[in-house]
Amino acid sequence: MNVLVVGGAGYVGGAVTDLLLERKHNVRVYDALLYEEAFRKPIHFVFGDVRDPERMRPQLEWADAVVWLAALVGDGACALNPEVSVAINQQSVRWLAEHYDRRIVFMSTCSVYGAQDKILDESAPVNPLSVYAVTKLAAEKYLENKNAIIFRLGTLFGVGDVFSRVRLDLVVNTLTVRAHRYGKISVFGGDQFRPLLHVVDAAYAAVENLETSHRGVFNLQRQNVRIIDLAYQVRNHFPDLVIETTPMKFQDARNYRVSSEKAHEIFGYWPTHSIDEGIEEVKNLVVSNRLSDIDNPRYTNQAFLSMFNTHVKVATRGSV
Repeated sequence: MNVLVVGGAGYVGGAVTDLLLERKHNVRVYDALLYEEAFRKPIHFVFGDVRDPERMRPQLEWADAVVWLAALVGDGACALNPEVSVAINQQSVRWLAEHYDRRIVFMSTCSVYGAQDKILDESAPVNPLSVYAVTKLAAEKYLENKNAIIFRLGTLFGVGDVFSRVRLDLVVNTLTVRAHRYGKISVFGGDQFRPLLHVVDAAYAAVENLETSHRGVFNLQRQNVRIIDLAYQVRNHFPDLVIETTPMKFQDARNYRVSSEKAHEIFGYWPTHSIDEGIEEVKNLVVSNRLSDIDNPRYTNQAFLSMFNTHVKVATRGSV
């Protein structure tokens, strides 16, 4: 099967491409290398921007299926320049929907639900509270009548592969790095919930559904975890860790829990990578100095994009 992975050089893309190669698919990566200096995997690579239809068109003609990972990800990153975020996260997907009629696997976010107290399934009302969530929800709408499966991902964690940039701006990874570096982590509030999912488990769902007939929206998460409980879980890996708590003066807009029961029932989806595994993966990276400069902004979406005058680099070079 010819599979085009748009945004395949990124955090999720690294795990996706590994699984595709294991399953003997013909893989092509289309990516703007926004956070990367090179793409080193033995895979056909096309450098390009998702806002460039003439560059995209021949890649889509080749592909039997598209895994669409390209996006500016995160509330802070997208807020830097909403116009660019809309163009990359939303308008490029509209163009895809209008010009491609084969299989599409699309990654969205559980952030579309906003802050709600109950456990949310796919029928729950949406309440996007950020540019990021608004653009992802709009992209979902463009794919409603396509041969598309849409995954609303929980907050990812862990290491996807040995080549791609690891993200250190995700809560499990962030707490692990701070625990190693400072021996102390601060938790604001702590009662906020996050639905968590290992990056490899997200990739697995994408690859396993390339050739299925399943369509529509599916939540993906392993478990819903309170931030304070996650902090104590990190301490299990750093016995001397000090945890400081500070009262939250306002409600965290990212406080939500989701259910993945639909994915369990429809295609037997059960994540296999635990939070403890993810903590150990990131711990091993920093303890062994495999990441020699953990302060490098490239590991944090918002910090990196902030260096380029609110997306000047993104607007002129790339989009993934």
